[in-house]
Amino acid sequence: MDIHFKIVDVAAKAGVSPATVSRVLNDSSKVTPKTRAKVMNIIHELGYQPHAAAKNLRSQKTMIVGVIVPDISNSYFSEIIKGIENIAYSKKYKVVICDTANNEEKELEFLNLLTTRTIDGVIMVAPLTSNETILSIADHGYLIGIVGKKLEHERIPCILTDNVKFSMQVVHHLVERGHREIAFINGSAHAVDSFDRLEGYLKALKEHNIPFKPELIENGNFHESGGYEAILRLFAKKTPFTAVYSANDEMALGVYRACAELGIQIPEQLAVVGVDNNRIGKYLKPSLTTVKQPNYTMGALLVEKLIDMMNEDEYAENRVFTVDSELLIRGSSEGR
Repeated sequence: MDIHFKIVDVAAKAGVSPATVSRVLNDSSKVTPKTRAKVMNIIHELGYQPHAAAKNLRSQKTMIVGVIVPDISNSYFSEIIKGIENIAYSKKYKVVICDTANNEEKELEFLNLLTTRTIDGVIMVAPLTSNETILSIADHGYLIGIVGKKLEHERIPCILTDNVKFSMQVVHHLVERGHREIAFINGSAHAVDSFDRLEGYLKALKEHNIPFKPELIENGNFHESGGYEAILRLFAKKTPFTAVYSANDEMALGVYRACAELGIQIPEQLAVVGVDNNRIGKYLKPSLTTVKQPNYTMGALLVEKLIDMMNEDEYAENRVFTVDSELLIRGSSEGR
């Protein structure tokens, strides 16, 4: 029977950390002779063999990092890219940006840049590709950074915000302002952010004993035009609501446009909250209440970790980072 062991298996049997096993495999001077001998014995006992691709990464450097995003025109992604580029440049790496236009097939094509060694590593922002596919690529020794989702793999550093937590904060804020009929405009049906923000919305309604009304949920696909069409569909249902939580600021802009056309006053007749702290939001009349995510910091931290892992070729003990978000209360949710 063909059994494939991983670094974590060797580490568990040897009673050491995966990072220690990686250091032994890479002849690091940080490991004591006693520990090295113990780990090597377990390696031989299990018949563990490092993947050839992983062992060859150091000798095939391109000094290029790929960044795959669903929509580069969205300010959420552009801020993340800025953080990635600035840190990568400081470490002598170039960045190749790949815009998938929310197309999973195109995303997979860009991932081929990694497997063909055109780039040294890749960062995927809100990936559409299945977890199984991403894990399979990482199993072959390739480094993949993920923004917005956590995957359990020694070669996948991740950074994310707690979407459930801040979605609950948004609903709590609206309830505190006297709202109980709260509509929700969600984003892409395939995005993990959409599921998590919906979960937070539902949890907060339950905490406040507010009945869930499925007719108060619409999908806007994270685009301004999608938000515009979604709020029109909500109005057409004739189910009353006094506030709308938009899963991003782009869709909230669509809500503003529809309200202007219909003569609906914000926030007197409809409170609006978005996510992402789009720069245009504070210049709207009234300014948009939104959730500020540290987008630049997320990009900067993740690429720094990715490059460190590429250069050290070591298992990362600290490879998952969760950063806090902040609810910025402005005029669009006040005044009730």
